[in-house]
Amino acid sequence: MKKKEIKKLTKQQKLENIVKLKKDLFNFRFQKVNGQVKSPAKITETKKNIARIKSMLEVKNA
Repeated sequence: MKKKEIKKLTKQQKLENIVKLKKDLFNFRFQKVNGQVKSPAKITETKKNIARIKSMLEVKNA
């Protein structure tokens, strides 16, 4: 998810995206433990997306 895409979202949509991404990250961790993860890069990408959205929320609130 790019900055431009994040800026277009409302605060509620950003919060919903964070919840969804956290669930995805949780599932990726289980897949990693079980050796079923297809793309380990997805874990890192998901973490970065969560951080980007949180950063945009903080900037807007400041």
